[in-house]
Amino acid sequence: MSDYRRANFEGGYYFFTVVTFQRMKFLTDTLSRDCLSFAFGKVKEKRPFDNIAMCLLPDHLHCVWKLPDGDSDFSTRWNSVKSLFTKTYLKSGGHEGQRNVSRMQTGEAAVWQRRFWEHQIRDENDLQKHIDYIHYNPIKHGLVKNIEDWPWSTYDKFVREGFYQGVTPNDVRKSSENVCSAGE
Repeated sequence: MSDYRRANFEGGYYFFTVVTFQRMKFLTDTLSRDCLSFAFGKVKEKRPFDNIAMCLLPDHLHCVWKLPDGDSDFSTRWNSVKSLFTKTYLKSGGHEGQRNVSRMQTGEAAVWQRRFWEHQIRDENDLQKHIDYIHYNPIKHGLVKNIEDWPWSTYDKFVREGFYQGVTPNDVRKSSENVCSAGE
């Protein structure tokens, strides 16, 4: 088995990519969005974090979290989010994929890929590039032609708050070009 190493920087900013099992396309459905919102809210009550930026796509999501000072445990948070989402989603009529032997033996549902991709944000420039990457992602995947047309992203919030004042969508694309995300 591989030795997975996770970043351990207390109170930092982190970029994440979380992917559905076998790239099933359900995350933008109303049920999924409601279950994800519920799971995020419940986890935040017990283990706070700020969800700085996010984009929900049919088969994966990207986000940037800010963890509280003295806390670097994003793995437990993601485990809780994915677990609570799965329970709520399946109980509410959502469907899972075909479970393999390993998932059947462990009683694991076939809703999410087991792992996730994380990147510790190094500085303001790195944060900007990752936020731009998140917001440009629906165009990258051919889901829309204009950033503002994708409804499941924090892009509009960033525009309202003046974050993108004087910035063109082409500027966002260029800024996001050197960001690496596993599985894309």
